[in-house]
Amino acid sequence: MASFNKVILVGNLTRDPELRYTPNGRAIAKLGIAVNRSWKSESGESREEVTFVDVDAFGRQAEVLGQYLKKGRPIMIEGRLKLDQWEDKQSGQKRSRLGVVMESFQFLDSGSNRGDDNYGGDGGNSDAPQHPAPHTKRSSQPQGGSGMEDDFDPPF
Repeated sequence: MASFNKVILVGNLTRDPELRYTPNGRAIAKLGIAVNRSWKSESGESREEVTFVDVDAFGRQAEVLGQYLKKGRPIMIEGRLKLDQWEDKQSGQKRSRLGVVMESFQFLDSGSNRGDDNYGGDGGNSDAPQHPAPHTKRSSQPQGGSGMEDDFDPPF
């Protein structure tokens, strides 16, 4: 039976990325994003819901996120869902968390609040870039490989 696990999210960072390194020197960034959904109810009332998503990034991508992103910045993330399960040390209860392992990303602004940067787009009024930025190179590496070149030069 075929299966497919792909997530694309556009949202704002809820906190600064937490950049750490494993004992063997591999970078890991943990970040949170808020994804908003707006709609009108049957009665015509405007409604909104916010979904908070935990995201893990690895390797060079993690380092770039830690260097250039701050709380509040918009970002587009492509990745896969991953279910983490563990036993709580204090209560002994089983816990779980559904999160996203990042495979690629795009900056959606330059941090200058100009609102007109779309990194390779056609200049239209799109919410997301129309063409991938140089740092969204895909990786064939399993387990959250970075897929980024070591000579990465950010587009701003």
